[in-house]
Amino acid sequence: MLSIEQRITAVVPSLVEEAVTAPSMHNAQPWKFVHRSGTNLLSLYGDPDRAMPVGDPDHRGLHIGCGAALLNLRVAAAYRGWKPLAQLLPDHRDPWRLADVRLEESGNTDPQLADLHPALRLRHTSRYPFAEEAVAPEILDELSAAALLEGARLIVPGVWHADAVLDLVHDAELYESANEAMRAEIITWTRTGKAGEGPDAEGVPSYAFGPRQHGVTAPVRDFDVPRSSRDRASATFEERPQIALLGTRSDLAADWLRAGQAMERILLQATLDGLATSVISQPLEWPELRHLTRDPNSTMGFVQMIIRFGYGPSGPETPRRPVTEILEII
Repeated sequence: MLSIEQRITAVVPSLVEEAVTAPSMHNAQPWKFVHRSGTNLLSLYGDPDRAMPVGDPDHRGLHIGCGAALLNLRVAAAYRGWKPLAQLLPDHRDPWRLADVRLEESGNTDPQLADLHPALRLRHTSRYPFAEEAVAPEILDELSAAALLEGARLIVPGVWHADAVLDLVHDAELYESANEAMRAEIITWTRTGKAGEGPDAEGVPSYAFGPRQHGVTAPVRDFDVPRSSRDRASATFEERPQIALLGTRSDLAADWLRAGQAMERILLQATLDGLATSVISQPLEWPELRHLTRDPNSTMGFVQMIIRFGYGPSGPETPRRPVTEILEII
């Protein structure tokens, strides 16, 4: 009969495989996992080689992506009957060691986490038009509750605030178009089939760009920066996009990891509720715009992500690096 440590070592690759279905900025997949044989410990590290010095100089987005992977890891573990106990930033000497997860055998697994498991491989970022149909208030309340479970807040802005945020998205697009370094960084993480691009297992492939917009109503990032994708269709997007703001009280590395877990929990629950989703970070990548996304009358201290919800296509599955590249068993 296998010991608990041996059974953990056997299950770790499948846990990591499901953890990395999480979204990350430009699908850079900025994570690494280390499992120490003979223990019940699995550690999550940020990968500085996948950082974005222009769009994410303080690594806030990197932490959010890793936080999303951490939530998925917890979901995958709970589904298999393990109790995952996560500790954020466990080693002050190593800031890239973002979390330790201890897997315990227990009959007290979190059923709410386990119930999210079917959405792990169904959730995909959608850069397609959504219907004008409003998302029901009870669904939005459920998503707000999901954020609270992870120590964050999700608020649906009023009309004036939503309009202001959408204006900031368009302002950010203008900033981006005028910044050669930012454009170059985005191109580095897109995959259009041209010679010299990065590996196919990372980045945003052209089939996931979505259609070009007629007008600029929806806050969907256009990764086809040089407009080089052939045969790309155009479409009319929803006139009034439905968005929500995810935020935290403070703005430290631990808050970014909490925000990432909350974001993924929201996205998984939304997927189970039949919603398509995409995340919006454009104005959050510019310090002079980020603070303007916050409602001054809100108790939310810092906006960490903007989420677009709606009814429409879920978007295609994007590639992931193989587990053998991101998991080390020592």
